[in-house]
Amino acid sequence: MDLSQFTQAFFVEAVELLSEMEQLLLELDVTAPDAEHVAAIFRAAHSIKGGAATFGFTALTDTTHLLETLLDRARHGQLRLSAPMVDAFLETKDALQEQLTAYQAGHEPEPERVARICAVLQQLAMENEAADHATAPASKPAPVAVAATVQAASAEPAGQGALDVRFSGLSDSECDLLADELANLGQVRSRTRSGEQLTVVLDTTCSPDDIVAVCCFVIDESQIHITSATPTAHTAHAEPEAGQVQPVQAPLAEAAAPAPDRSAADAIEPAQAAAPKAAAASATAKESSSIRVDVEKVDQLINLVGELVITQSMLTQASTMLDPVAYERFLSGLGHLERNARDLQESVMSIRMMPMDYVFSRFPRVIRDVSAKLGKQVRLDTYGKETELDKGLIERIVDPLTHLVRNSLDHGIETPEQRLAKGKDATGQLLLSAQHHGGNIVIEVSDDGAGLNREKILAKARQQGLAVSDAMPDDEVWQLIFAAGFSTAEQVTDISGRGVGMDVVKRNIQEMGGHVEIASREGRGTTTRIVLPLTLAILNGMSVKVGDEAYILPLSYVIESLQPLPEHLHSITADGHVIKVRGEYLPLIELHRVFDVANAQTQPTQGILVIVQADDTRFALLVDELLGQHQVVVKNLETNYRKVPGISAATILGDGSVAFIIDVGAMPRIQRAQAASVAALAGASRLGALAA
Repeated sequence: MDLSQFTQAFFVEAVELLSEMEQLLLELDVTAPDAEHVAAIFRAAHSIKGGAATFGFTALTDTTHLLETLLDRARHGQLRLSAPMVDAFLETKDALQEQLTAYQAGHEPEPERVARICAVLQQLAMENEAADHATAPASKPAPVAVAATVQAASAEPAGQGALDVRFSGLSDSECDLLADELANLGQVRSRTRSGEQLTVVLDTTCSPDDIVAVCCFVIDESQIHITSATPTAHTAHAEPEAGQVQPVQAPLAEAAAPAPDRSAADAIEPAQAAAPKAAAASATAKESSSIRVDVEKVDQLINLVGELVITQSMLTQASTMLDPVAYERFLSGLGHLERNARDLQESVMSIRMMPMDYVFSRFPRVIRDVSAKLGKQVRLDTYGKETELDKGLIERIVDPLTHLVRNSLDHGIETPEQRLAKGKDATGQLLLSAQHHGGNIVIEVSDDGAGLNREKILAKARQQGLAVSDAMPDDEVWQLIFAAGFSTAEQVTDISGRGVGMDVVKRNIQEMGGHVEIASREGRGTTTRIVLPLTLAILNGMSVKVGDEAYILPLSYVIESLQPLPEHLHSITADGHVIKVRGEYLPLIELHRVFDVANAQTQPTQGILVIVQADDTRFALLVDELLGQHQVVVKNLETNYRKVPGISAATILGDGSVAFIIDVGAMPRIQRAQAASVAALAGASRLGALAA
């Protein structure tokens, strides 16, 4: 039977289980571990092992089996947890993630890495057993009643015997697949199929939750019902041997066997069944109220809604030529269509939105590991975890945020001794926050550490040949740390100090249509502020005309627009101008030169100047006309055509024409490149004249 159709469901669920496991391990109090907390970690490992065994992922099965064994002993109080042991469990989680990634890519994990993590877990088990033997009292023999119970347990493991496994709502392929899988878990006594129901009587040593864990990657848990078949004779009716004390406990098979007509959710081990029913009901309700949908299907739906919005815009524009009296009902219906299309667009876009907790939940582990390596004490606080961001952006923001957090831990927050000497608390604070601000999301990484050293940054900038001055405002000085190769670290570590990273952070954020701001006070801390659009699928833009072409300027870059007076313009080269706006000289970029547009207005005083800001730099763009402001559906230009310098994407206007969305941040670079090219051509022309 082909299992490939179910493997993706396993991969998705396994990733979620590993994330849950890591969070639970980080929250675990080793001095007084909560039994249900440990049991939840065990269940995560157990579920992964069951699925891995089903799909034949041997390395994943072996590793989770060793981890599960240790966690099983911990939840039953047979293993004393410690901080080094939790470190080993976290390391195992990382190894399981690597193995899962390898299987998802279609190849086997590295045998050496698998063997190493398995050896770590085996060593933990042996050390714990040795400690148990060393501390066990030798003078007090165990009571006879307990010994008898242990003998019974070893002769008949819990869960051994015949089980009635009933499935409902099955298709033919699911029926055959589940029957084959059960055959791998024991001996099938009988198999009965009636419509969509399948009943299998199984002789097995597996517990009911083992069976559920395997089958849940094919069908839902609600479709599985497990009850006890006829109990085994020697556990149900065995009489005590002569001279043997009858155990007080009920016979093991009867205690372990689930009552008739109980669902698979109830037929689990006592430690797992001890979870509150309210929590179980809540989990069931949550699971039933959501569905898993492939991202490609969501993207396809978003594209279709985008096309609908474009069509609606075309109809609206065409309707401007109609007589409003004669076509009153038609125009009224068109207005309803416009409102419904906008609501539909917002609803569909919300499907791709994910809470920032998806990102923030990764950092407790990062902070724990890095602060321990640096010998620092750091407390993480988060704010706005429920704030939502587009899935495409939320995945791309992880790496920049990780670098900023590591930077704060390494360069910002001081050691406990340094903090105490400054009158601070020994434990530093790192704050991650997210909030909506207009059509953007603002993400902040703040620490209460040493802050940025202005003099040190300026000295390093001069050393690297950067153009700086002592009169520069703080905001411009802080932006110097984003220069490529810039670092004030006195020594290189495996965490930072090589001068790479901050420039990449800034570039990645700019590619997402955002920008970075820094505020710092020496001795008080630093705050890095990232401003991003909520989504890249829809854009608030200003449409402008250059010659016969229409372009879209992202509204987040636009500051103002004006028509300049001749006395405000100043020439700096034959083709280069600056404009004076409120005492500030701004470079003037003529879009018709950048994009080589014919029939465009070449006189700045006859056109419109749009003042924009990108990368903390202001400049003016010369256009012929302002057409208006509206939301546009962004179309990826590289996917449909190729990358065009100065253009970030395209859209379709209401009249059906294509308009390019300008990459505002690239405008100064393109102008400099064109000026350099003109200068080179002029130099070559002069050399040619001299040679002649």
